[in-house]
Formats: sequence, structure tokens, C-alpha cells
Amino acid sequence: MDPNPDEDKDRNFITALARGLDVLRCFRPGEVELTNTDFSERTGLPKPTVSRLTYTLCKLEYLVADPRTGTYRLGAGVLQLGFGVLAGMEIGDRAAEVLSDLGQGPNSYITVALGERFRDVVIYIATRSSVEDVSLTMRVGSRAPLFHSAIGRAILVAMPEEAREAEFETALCADPEGDALRRAEFATALAEYEAQGFCTAYGSWRSDVNGIAVPVFALEGGPVYGLNVGGPSFHVKKKQLETHYGPRLIEAGKRLSLRA
Repeated sequence: MDPNPDEDKDRNFITALARGLDVLRCFRPGEVELTNTDFSERTGLPKPTVSRLTYTLCKLEYLVADPRTGTYRLGAGVLQLGFGVLAGMEIGDRAAEVLSDLGQGPNSYITVALGERFRDVVIYIATRSSVEDVSLTMRVGSRAPLFHSAIGRAILVAMPEEAREAEFETALCADPEGDALRRAEFATALAEYEAQGFCTAYGSWRSDVNGIAVPVFALEGGPVYGLNVGGPSFHVKKKQLETHYGPRLIEAGKRLSLRA
């Protein structure tokens, strides 16, 4: 979690608050407990700084410490914030019927999801999972990469140019060698969207996953969401995604969008 160099120049930016939030974001799917060493390694912050942050977060009940193991887990304060955010996501409520309709098709391995960008990832805020045991498991809170997934590319093509370029510049600072590939894949995604109305990702995020996605527009100035359909590549094929699910996905995106 490299700090943004522009933050040092912004007098209104509260660095301590940002660092505390970075600590909370260290938890990955499936992880229950982390140590101060884990936090330090993932944030790049010195251990003494991390110790003060975790102490404060425990006092505020965003973390819970286990003195026996020296580990921390997320506390009720984070859950309260999370449920508050989810409750406020009206689009997630509206998406339930749309996701269910999209999932009702000839392929029982299909997973459908709605996501919102956060930094260089897309976080799923509503999902409709496959009924099969062997499927692509995506739950609320799961993440996909912004630049290499279909849902991320759909968000990128619909973002305002200035905001999109800022994302590329941030990624360039973190990974200069990957810039050419990111921009090439975006150019392909933009051409796909202009030609057929959706973006694709066949094995570019995960070698065993195929997917297509469209942007979903909020009110003017609001966030751009992504809506995708996908699944394991050995059961969910390109032809079926594009010919059967593609047109339905485009219509679903229009249904959810608050502007055309």
C-alpha cells in the first residue's frame, strides 16, 4: 500500500487517518487474524507506528486484540460501518432482480456480479452465484483487478478520461513495467465496447475464468459500476457468453443505469 506522493502536498489530508484505514484494509478474504508484523509488511509502515495505530483502533473497537497470540481481528466497529455502507447502496437492492434474471439461462455455471471500483480493484457489492459445486465463487466483498478483469475494464472504459488517466498514472508508479500491457489491454477493451457493447476477459485475470461485463452508470458525477457474467472457462465458453449472455447483459446494464 504505497502512499500517494500527492498526499504530502495536500494540507487537508490527514495522514494518520489514512494510515489507520490502510491497517484495516490489510485483511484479505479468508483471513481472520493478523499481527503487527503483518500490518507493517503490508502497509510499509514502521512497527512502532503500526503499534500505535493498532492500539488506537482497538480503543475505538475497530480491532480486537488477542494478548495470548499477539494478533488482531476486525471488531464490531468495522462491521457497523460495513453494514451501514451496504444498507446505503440502493443500487445493490435494485440489482438483486436483475442479477437473478441474468443468472436464469442455459448455463448453470454462470455467476453474475455487480462491482464498484476502489483504487486498483473492483469490489463486488451484489452477486448471484452459480448453483454448481464447481464454479466461480464470488461473494459480496470479493475483489477483481481493475485492469485485467472484464468488470474492471468495463468500469475503465466508462470513467471520465481524467479520472481514468489518474488510475493509469497511479498504476505506473507502482508497476512501471506493466504500463504497456495495461494500456494495450485497455485499448482492446475500448474497441470491444464500441463494437459490441461489452468488454471481455478470457483468461487474462485468471487462466481458468472467462467473463464479459458492461458499465452501469449512476447519476451524473456519481461512480461507474460494473456488471459482469462469467464462470470457469471449461464450462463457460466465449461463444455462449457473447451470443446468448451478451445482449442480455447490455439490457441489464441499461436497466440498472440511472442514465443512458
